[in-house]
Amino acid sequence: MSKAKAAHVSETPATALLRARGVAFTEHPYEYVEHGGAEHSAEVLGFDPYTVVKTLVMQDQDARPLIVLMHGNRKVSTKNLARQIGAKSVEPCKPEVANRHSGYLVGGTSPFATRRDMPVYIEQTILELPRIGINGGRRGYLVGIDPQVCMQLLGAKPVHCAIDL
Repeated sequence: MSKAKAAHVSETPATALLRARGVAFTEHPYEYVEHGGAEHSAEVLGFDPYTVVKTLVMQDQDARPLIVLMHGNRKVSTKNLARQIGAKSVEPCKPEVANRHSGYLVGGTSPFATRRDMPVYIEQTILELPRIGINGGRRGYLVGIDPQVCMQLLGAKPVHCAIDL
């Protein structure tokens, strides 16, 4: 990452919020690939996919949006998630709906500084990691942070809903 980090990455609403709150973070730009996902970013950045966290915009049975933070190499058991948050059902939002709720493009969604306030749920095991890579608010751009920041700034609630890909 040393030489690749020469280019300055312009501010996003997410990084502006992190700076304003005094959160230490590292910047990790990479070449975005359509449908590459967390597995691609982990590979090109040399990260363990387990430590790259996806920001997923979902909705409950009443179309109320919510965010789920999940390991890059796991998927969400929507049935387990719904049970834990007291919803009848949970499903991913369509990309255009997710973009509208978050203010970010799918593939560049950060949980920080979203357009709309949404409850945030974080897979419990993410909190056990010393550091995570999470989207910084633009496609092809991760920030490295302490996962506890998600609890402190987002009020994220821990859940157990990860299943292997």
